[in-house]
Amino acid sequence: LFLPEMAEPSFYIGVIGNVISVLVFLSPVETFWKIVKRKSTEEYKSLPYICTLLGSSLWTYYGIVTPGEYLVSTVNGFGSFVEIIYVSLFLIYAPRHLKLNTIVVVALLNVFFPIAAIAATRSAFKDEKMRSQSMGFICAGLNIVMYGSPLSAMKTVVTTKSVKYMPFWLSFFLFLNGAIWAVYASLQHDVFLLVPNGVGFVFGTIQLILYGIYRNAKPAGLSNGSSEIAADEEEGLTSRAPLLS
Repeated sequence: LFLPEMAEPSFYIGVIGNVISVLVFLSPVETFWKIVKRKSTEEYKSLPYICTLLGSSLWTYYGIVTPGEYLVSTVNGFGSFVEIIYVSLFLIYAPRHLKLNTIVVVALLNVFFPIAAIAATRSAFKDEKMRSQSMGFICAGLNIVMYGSPLSAMKTVVTTKSVKYMPFWLSFFLFLNGAIWAVYASLQHDVFLLVPNGVGFVFGTIQLILYGIYRNAKPAGLSNGSSEIAADEEEGLTSRAPLLS
């Protein structure tokens, strides 16, 4: 592990993926700094961060129970820690009328569901390989479902002919993170990592193409409602984009 000449190529790719993933996990820090300064979550939504915490926690468990996937468990363990902080800040600063709803969603998605998923896979399968594969299937499925946010962002770009709500660097990191982890998954022969990150790579590529097409285009008019939706999609993309590993 500590001797470069003895390390597998996948190790170096995984380390690069870890660095990129850490940067993505930390990308909402500015948002939460604003929340703390203003002591209010204002119009920001908690669901993207709650979903990211769900995915990160399950990927952490997957990395722990799957031989050779310690790089997956370490980066997602870090991601889980960061997302717990984000979600906790939401619970502290959310408006009173939203606080109870947020607590319920956190309890369901960040407590009940992970415990139920882990307990179900452990009770249903005695073989460690089957447990790992079943958890990988759950994680990959969640990742693919969560890619609905980038799809919405791309639809907004085409509809409005504006890239305002699809920031270049977020799209670039979606592309780069998906590419790195897809290569890592190929080297590790891990289909559960390959499929969602392959999807992320494809979506990231499409977003970069759309950015190139519409970055100088004259924007179509947006209603206030559309602006709020697009802003929410940007926020979701910030936290969900590469849903790591």
